[in-house]
Amino acid sequence: MLPSLRHAEFLLERYADLARAINAESLLGRLVETAARLSDCRLSQIYLLDATHTRLMLAAEWCDGLLQPREAASLSSDYDGEQLLQYCLCQNRTLCLAELDTSLHASGFLPNIQETWRSLLCQPLQDEHQRVVGLLLVAHTQSKDLQGLSASLAQLGTFGIAQLHLLQRLHTSGKELSVMPSSPCASGYGLIGDSLHMRAVYQLIGKVLHSPVSVLLTGETGTGKDLVARAIHDCGYRRSKAFVVQNCAALPEHLLESELFGYRKGAFTGAEQDRTGLLDAADGGTLFLDEIGDMPLLLQAKLLRVLQEGEVRPLGSTKTHKVDVRIIAATHRNLRAQVEDGRFREDLFYRLSNFPIELPALRERGEDILRLARHFADKGCAFLQRDLCRWSDAALELLASYAFPGNVRELKAMVERAVLLCEGGELLPEHFNFRVETGLDSSMNLRERMERVERSLLMDCLRKNGGNQSQAARELGLPRRTLLYRMERLNISPADL
Repeated sequence: MLPSLRHAEFLLERYADLARAINAESLLGRLVETAARLSDCRLSQIYLLDATHTRLMLAAEWCDGLLQPREAASLSSDYDGEQLLQYCLCQNRTLCLAELDTSLHASGFLPNIQETWRSLLCQPLQDEHQRVVGLLLVAHTQSKDLQGLSASLAQLGTFGIAQLHLLQRLHTSGKELSVMPSSPCASGYGLIGDSLHMRAVYQLIGKVLHSPVSVLLTGETGTGKDLVARAIHDCGYRRSKAFVVQNCAALPEHLLESELFGYRKGAFTGAEQDRTGLLDAADGGTLFLDEIGDMPLLLQAKLLRVLQEGEVRPLGSTKTHKVDVRIIAATHRNLRAQVEDGRFREDLFYRLSNFPIELPALRERGEDILRLARHFADKGCAFLQRDLCRWSDAALELLASYAFPGNVRELKAMVERAVLLCEGGELLPEHFNFRVETGLDSSMNLRERMERVERSLLMDCLRKNGGNQSQAARELGLPRRTLLYRMERLNISPADL
């Protein structure tokens, strides 16, 4: 190791050298050289995650005093099978092995040489938002305790990542930018939309991909909660395992319990053989519980035990067994209000809402509406095996000004219907069936006009609160009984929402 004065001078020189790099390739090459010299190791590598955190790229490698050509490296690989790299990324923890045993530790990411790699230090790298974006790794063929270098390598890597993002902001195009995008792509984990609200959702998804915590997806009906759940699974570290979906509102209580937990032969009439539940089917993967707000209280207590202890007891069994399942729950209801009303367990609510993600309504994503509409129209044309439809300006203006109470689901259905009706190759306003509240009829008396306005206000408030009558009543400053009376008087039913 260099003496302290020479060490400080060395670091100042190398940091200055990194700051003078004019492109990403030069910067990353100098970074791995500095890491190798700082640690006095034969090998130094830097890996970077892509925007979706599903692919890991070996961006630069320094070995035996030479910068290795990028063409010779494995430029893109799925790191699911690399347990050491996956551990550092998913746990955001430094890995230091003074005695690397290749018979115990998979080390296929290290280059093949005549000698055996004996020591390894792998340091996670974070960006300015504290997101893990890559790894800085050093290794040697001699047994060495590299733990003391962790802090220095972390600072070096953080500086390098900051410089890389600076270069990316200065140069908005060019070959060097293919190394690592600075922000999630517009399609964000397979989702469509580039509005500020959706970019905020993409950032939250990126933070939770490689964490085992439970996720609660909230938002109005039709906002795409199922797509976000799928994206978290497909882009996270459990993507090689099962993704299992269950709608909690689709089954009565006794069927839902047996579906989730499974049962043993003879547990009830008709149980002629053992059956595996969805929690076991999702072992190692993800269980997506849609409409969690409709789960009965008894099942909520059993689900809480799964979250707390990771244990499942099938119906008719006296024994429990362990499962490793990540729970992603979704609801359009206000769970906090349900907790206050005693219809949802408070302890389960806090367990599920460990990491909440609220999906914006489509009316809050104005700039995404036309992009989504074009996407659905193109898919509809492809399905019907016809040429792509053109859009009239009048149709686009109508779409942009519509509130879409049914959100993306309503937009999709509306566009697909319009494509079916379109025969001239151009989508026109008459091809769309907008739900427009009719204006006030001049023949109405004052009472009829007031009832029309009141009905519209009540329906808007109920839609905003996902049909939750208690929450709507609180927002309107009414007793719930009064709200129910007015809904009945104005002929408002759940189907109207």
